[in-house]
Amino acid sequence: MRTPTLVRWSTLATNLFPLWVLVAGALALVQPGCFTWFSGPWIPVGLGVIMLGMGLTLRFDDFRGVIRMPWAVAVGFAGQYLIMPFLGWALARLFHLDTPLAVGLILVSCCPGGTASNVVTYLAGANVPLSVVMTLCSTVAAVVMTPTLTAALAGQYVPVDAWGLFRSTLIVVLVPLLTGLTLHHTVPRLVHAVLPVAPLVSVIFITLICASIIGSSATTLKQSALSVVGAVVLLHLGGFGLGYGLARLCRLGRRDARTVSIEVGMQNSGLGATLAREHFTALPAAALPCALSATAHSVLGSLLAGYWRWRPVPARNTTGVD
Repeated sequence: MRTPTLVRWSTLATNLFPLWVLVAGALALVQPGCFTWFSGPWIPVGLGVIMLGMGLTLRFDDFRGVIRMPWAVAVGFAGQYLIMPFLGWALARLFHLDTPLAVGLILVSCCPGGTASNVVTYLAGANVPLSVVMTLCSTVAAVVMTPTLTAALAGQYVPVDAWGLFRSTLIVVLVPLLTGLTLHHTVPRLVHAVLPVAPLVSVIFITLICASIIGSSATTLKQSALSVVGAVVLLHLGGFGLGYGLARLCRLGRRDARTVSIEVGMQNSGLGATLAREHFTALPAAALPCALSATAHSVLGSLLAGYWRWRPVPARNTTGVD
């Protein structure tokens, strides 16, 4: 049974998501064994749970949001699958990353928007419904877009099994997402009971996934810390900045532009890590940029949300061009 205390503590723990990822990542660097047990089949299972949790929050009405705000959704979609993939590719070349790290950076840049973007959008006082619809659209499209873009941009480094990526993305993203959506409508009372703790469960799993990968790649991270961390941080800073710029260029209002910025700048790093582990087994360090991405976008996104929360958009400027 839900209690107000349980809901409050679950919400508080979920909102501290960046802190848990940061602390776990730091601990994984000095004590890898604390997290490396969470590997192998646990990683795709963990991502499946995360996507199931996202599906539980969705309703069929959410799909109608695309019809209600098509231009804003289209701008966010373009930013997600044009800005981020090519920015990831450019940074990999700029920093002269080793092949495993370059492939991992490109892979995570080709992933859809992360579910944490919805929370950050809420904290920033931006357009939450728009954020949810954009995340939904980019996640569903990831089944095709992520394998296609990864094959095109990372194929110059290593052979990429686009069909294998497609199959894995379908299994770990679309299947649990649709399962959660179906459960929301078939057993609403059960879903209503578990929803308060579902985000916290997702936070636990993404933290374990990222810490496990950082722990198993601790040596590589220590050797290439400056270049790979710099590239990942710039990827997300660029996503936030260019996403906002694109939205304003396309004449979206400031509130919607902030929403697009957050959506473009935050990736589904868990998906990237899972695909890296499954399809680039000869390059174990390929999952490292994905794990670092989760930490970077969570911390940077939270800081951006805090800044925008203290500089709210005036009510008269929440919609349309301003």
